Amino acid sequence: MKVRLYPDDQAKAELDRQFGAVRFVYNKALAIISHRYKVHGDSLRASKDIKPLLAVAKRSRKYSWLKDFDSIALQEACRNLDTAFKNFFDKSSPSRYPRFKSRRGQQSSYHCTGTTAYDDESITLPKIGKIPAKIHRDIKGSLKSITVSRSPTGKYYAAILVDTDEVLPEQITDINAHSVRGIDVGLAALVNCDNGIKIDNPRFIQRSTKNLRRKQKSLSRKKKGSSNRAKARLAVAKCHEKVANARNDFQHKLSRRLVDENQAIVVETLKVKNMMKNRRLSKAIADASWHSQIEKLSYKAEQAGKHLVKIDQWFASSKTCSCCGKKVEKLPLNIRSWTCACGAVLDRDTNAAINIRQQGILKLKARGSPFLLMEACVRPTHCRLRPEK
Repeated sequence: MKVRLYPDDQAKAELDRQFGAVRFVYNKALAIISHRYKVHGDSLRASKDIKPLLAVAKRSRKYSWLKDFDSIALQEACRNLDTAFKNFFDKSSPSRYPRFKSRRGQQSSYHCTGTTAYDDESITLPKIGKIPAKIHRDIKGSLKSITVSRSPTGKYYAAILVDTDEVLPEQITDINAHSVRGIDVGLAALVNCDNGIKIDNPRFIQRSTKNLRRKQKSLSRKKKGSSNRAKARLAVAKCHEKVANARNDFQHKLSRRLVDENQAIVVETLKVKNMMKNRRLSKAIADASWHSQIEKLSYKAEQAGKHLVKIDQWFASSKTCSCCGKKVEKLPLNIRSWTCACGAVLDRDTNAAINIRQQGILKLKARGSPFLLMEACVRPTHCRLRPEK
């Protein structure tokens, strides 16, 4: 659970120093590993080769100031660097070579159990003490860790991780066919359902473009290193934070509604990275944030015992007629509706959602999920026949 912290000036200074120490260990370890490989060709591991050096550094005169900070947080910085290198060498991951952390932007510090604690109105961190917090709901379970972070706008948060005995509900086995919902995501309409319902794209970035452009122009005119530039940077960060908060709020409400109303949700697998190469649509695709929406659907469905089915990315959902199953050769993006040889007039997005739903039902049947009610084999309601001459 993530809660908001309200530290005083002294606590803010101590938290900022803690973030700086964690950042220093991460950057120093990255510099040592990179230099060692470049000069000698040796590969080092931060958690195995660099972490033991922390105790040696604390005994030296140059780095004795590291003793003022939580040792677990410093060790976690080495483990995080190992994770960054692991993601970089993973061919299936798009991660690039680890970069040095900046003092600007988001900062974080990991604190394990021991001297870490929380109550109804505060959390307690080692070497820092109690910090007022807004605990907005009851926390059940044994405390595992607390990760403190600072957003680019200067707000402080604490992510409290607890271990509970709660067991996730088993997935629904007897599925009502009318409770299976096929979803096709898009740009004009963010979500297109197989029943014809379309949810418009809020376009959060487009709505805030004028405000963001004005503040970014103001930032570019400020002298680097000046206090006015710091104020302008904070104004830009607040604008971006407002857009991100609005998008998250919309996605959480939409995903909750879809999971509550259906027993199974079928979505398509998208390669957003490849789609972002389109210069004309990349900004709109990033604003739509399809991947984040599907991730929220995934964990909410798991918590509720519902099904989330992902179909193959190469399935031609838009080009295939949902009435007769015939596939057309080409279907450019500017064609939003088309007429099949069987006489059905199809809406591009609704037709894709119906095909996605049908593929999802086949996958659910392959898993062995029985259906309580199957609709009759009739022409879908979205199909319109051409008038006879």
